[in-house]
Amino acid sequence: MKIHLLLILTLSSLLFSEDLDGKKVFETYCWGCHHQTAVAFGPPFNEIANKRSFEEIQAYIIDPKAMYKAFGYKRTAMTEFKLSDDERKAIANYILTYKGK
Repeated sequence: MKIHLLLILTLSSLLFSEDLDGKKVFETYCWGCHHQTAVAFGPPFNEIANKRSFEEIQAYIIDPKAMYKAFGYKRTAMTEFKLSDDERKAIANYILTYKGK
């Protein structure tokens, strides 16, 4: 019985989970400082996408203060957001769509 219940819960979570739209997450958290292809307070996504990996982008979102020091930047770090793993992945994937643009 427990196995059936676990199986039902797992399948229902898969059916009702939706992929996050990276653009919507970006517009919620990042738009104030970043633009897709123009310089704002922070660098544009096309610049980030051409310099950073998926993992580096997520690491920067998780701990911007540590990462800006690791990357050798001189100015203050971006705002630290408490995003879910899915939100970070959605933003990183969205940023990487600008690679080569």
